[in-house]
Amino acid sequence: MTYGGSVAAGGLLAGCTGSSESDPTATDAAATDTTATADATATSESTAESTADGSSYTVSMAPMGDVTFEGVPESIFTRLTHHAGMAFALGHGDAVNAMHAPDYYDALWNQFTPRLPGVELDWTGLYSSWEPSKERLYELDSDVHLADPASVSALGSWSQADLDEIEENISPWFGNSFSARHQAPPTEWADAYEYYGLWEIFAKVAQVLQAEAKYEALAAVHEELLATIAADLPAEEDRPTAVLLGPSDLESIYAYNLSTPGFLTAHTRPLKPVSAFDDDVESGSTVDFETLLEADPDVILTLGGMHPDTSMPDIRSGLRDDPVGAEISAVKNERVYAQAGRYQGPILNLFQLEMTAKQLYPDRFGAWPQYSEGPYPEIPEDERLFDRQRVADVINGDL
Repeated sequence: MTYGGSVAAGGLLAGCTGSSESDPTATDAAATDTTATADATATSESTAESTADGSSYTVSMAPMGDVTFEGVPESIFTRLTHHAGMAFALGHGDAVNAMHAPDYYDALWNQFTPRLPGVELDWTGLYSSWEPSKERLYELDSDVHLADPASVSALGSWSQADLDEIEENISPWFGNSFSARHQAPPTEWADAYEYYGLWEIFAKVAQVLQAEAKYEALAAVHEELLATIAADLPAEEDRPTAVLLGPSDLESIYAYNLSTPGFLTAHTRPLKPVSAFDDDVESGSTVDFETLLEADPDVILTLGGMHPDTSMPDIRSGLRDDPVGAEISAVKNERVYAQAGRYQGPILNLFQLEMTAKQLYPDRFGAWPQYSEGPYPEIPEDERLFDRQRVADVINGDL
């Protein structure tokens, strides 16, 4: 496997530093509109050059440029879970050999697999790769590193020479992570960088794994779900105000804007929510109860609330028991809801679109159960916004 592109001309410096993603587990506890999905579909059909007889094929994505593969990767290194989730969606979940906080995300993802008949997932015990070591990458000997080399560079412990060594001696890098919130990559990567929607990156990963038919089938489910939501959204004046919070504890509450660019909001932007915060509250900043009361959201969405180690009853009671928190409209009206994760792959994106639609607009899309614990609730079949069996069939290869 070989890799190359416009980055090489950038003269990346050894030991360079720059903006990097925050640890997603700290608060976990792209345009995802129809046009973006259609554009990703067109890209999937036109960018990868491959043949059915097993000869090489090339896939292009920023910041790597063109990456050539001599065969379909059978072992997959990942850092962030949007890439791991893409491999899972394409039926390659068991090929993943590394990811950030594997036990945490295995538990979170397996809150959803019970609703997908015949789909299983086990990421426990994998190498935890938030800041990977070269030695471990040699040991893993992966066929592809589904990780953004710019974000690895931003860790500060990896030089361009290190990245090149892994690419030359093991396998290419292929990933895009700064599209999460449209963060600025390290300066040395800026000219090579582009931002993509979640499903656009997914289309590229499908090319790498030569699973375009599975991508197309899941993209069709996604497009239908978006169309269902768009057709029944209430007028803006009838929408509740909402906030997305990551309360690792109630003393340190992270707040996120629901409509900022990037795939971290791929499940909220299509719902066109009304943010309770004004521009003075920066997405990803910490807030206190007084700030929350001043914003007074009608709905609070709680990142990581569906993780087995997170107690939604404790979060709700903690808000109710605080004299300031108790006055927030969402708390008084019992509209504090659980969410899943920020670095969502396509399957979590489908579930989170459905759950958030119900949490924000129960009169339009059916009520969301008052979730306390356990797997994704059983939704009556006539109130589901997408076909679970179809998604399960695609993951399992029944097209």
